[in-house]
Amino acid sequence: MGIKLIVVDEQEVMRSGLKSLVARSSISVVAEAKASREAIRLVQKHKPDVVMLDVQLKGTEGFETLSRIKKKWPDMPVVMWSSLDNPTYVARSNALGAAGYLPRSAGRRQLLATIRSAAAGKNAWLPEHYEQIVDDVELPEDLEAPLTPREFDVLRQLSFGLSNKEIAQALHISYETVKEHIQHILRKLDCTDRTQAAVWAVRQGIV
Repeated sequence: MGIKLIVVDEQEVMRSGLKSLVARSSISVVAEAKASREAIRLVQKHKPDVVMLDVQLKGTEGFETLSRIKKKWPDMPVVMWSSLDNPTYVARSNALGAAGYLPRSAGRRQLLATIRSAAAGKNAWLPEHYEQIVDDVELPEDLEAPLTPREFDVLRQLSFGLSNKEIAQALHISYETVKEHIQHILRKLDCTDRTQAAVWAVRQGIV
């Protein structure tokens, strides 16, 4: 039996490229979608073995779509696909239940292996991503020192994958102020890096 795949990406060239990469393999693209609502409808109709989902689908819609799919079909393997190998995107994908995260720079062999692993219910994460997310780090449920409203704002932007410069622009504060807020956030959460902070934010429903 072959693997039925649905590809969700708003760019036709990306959908076509992925179809070409899986051609002449046991994987067949049974449907394509370029928006979230269409993706949900097609998953309902085709019951695929794996969904390849663009992280940056219309901005933040990729993660929203992942969340909707996992709520409706908890066992449906979804591999997030992105041109950005962003640690916070990887963390959010994992926290929301993705089966893996694949940069578009990955070659055909890695693509096929990832899809096959996801379809078989196996670990479909790249080794470098797996080290980031499966770290057995105990993150606090309740904070001894609560985050301030501004720290929550910064953490939310950080969890969307924004750089310090982008956070500063989005919140209309200085770059140095952003750095200071992030230092406070990491200390309060007892995290060593932004990826762990992003995982905590997703688990707490902040983003």
